[in-house]
Amino acid sequence: MKKIVVIALIGLVFRTASSVQAQKIELTPVWETDTTLRTPESVFFEPGKKVLYVACINGGPSLENKGSYIAKVGLDGKVMQLKFTENLNSTKGMGVLGNKLYVTEMTQVVEIALATGKILNRYPVEGAKFLNDIAVDAKKGVVYITDSGNGKVWALTGGKTSLVLEGAPLKGTNGLLVENGQVLIGNGDGSLLSMNPTTKELSTIAKVSGGIDGIVALGNKQYIVTEWGGKIWHVQADGSTELKLDTSKEKINSADIGYNPATKTLFVPTFFHNTVKAYSLK
Repeated sequence: MKKIVVIALIGLVFRTASSVQAQKIELTPVWETDTTLRTPESVFFEPGKKVLYVACINGGPSLENKGSYIAKVGLDGKVMQLKFTENLNSTKGMGVLGNKLYVTEMTQVVEIALATGKILNRYPVEGAKFLNDIAVDAKKGVVYITDSGNGKVWALTGGKTSLVLEGAPLKGTNGLLVENGQVLIGNGDGSLLSMNPTTKELSTIAKVSGGIDGIVALGNKQYIVTEWGGKIWHVQADGSTELKLDTSKEKINSADIGYNPATKTLFVPTFFHNTVKAYSLK
């Protein structure tokens, strides 16, 4: 009798684990902003203020572009403040540490006061070519930065920048996420990598068809990742991937995404389409 019970329990655990692992999600459109958000590259959901910060390149990603800005958008898709911070250089990835917003420019990281939008500092990154995404380890006070131009990962700690990792297999490094003490890196070859920040050891979580721009965590070792060209993927716990949306034929991009876990809402900047789209993942 005991053996039957144990076998039954094992079977139940296996079926439950399999059902979680094979969990399906669907992207249902919720809203889309107006087109005043010019060339939006990145969306950051700030849970404390319950707003979205949108990094708008407002033109081409070049050293000459000084017209980029950060917009504040409500969770209903309405633009609250078009130019919360302006006169920036090709803004892309964002992250918050304490009461400050950190944003990449082409060759430096800008530090902005969340309360006012005022620029507090700029931190040049030595030899930077094309700084892209940001992820923050709030516990350790580290701001991680990718340089897509030379396949490097940097760190900003206490106002000082330092090189974290470079060389193969890193190439065209873009998307970043800090989760459970690990640093996830979206590689240019479509690999979703996990880095141990202490040992610098890399492991591969999954792989999609192209370079990974945005990464958000859904919990239970599941992720949504995007390719800039317009593809949105669901990465499951076993590393398998499923293409959830492909707007590349319509030339609607999917750049660096944001996510509200409380409402399971995904925020997708469409770059040249000049909007942010919200999707429900329920």
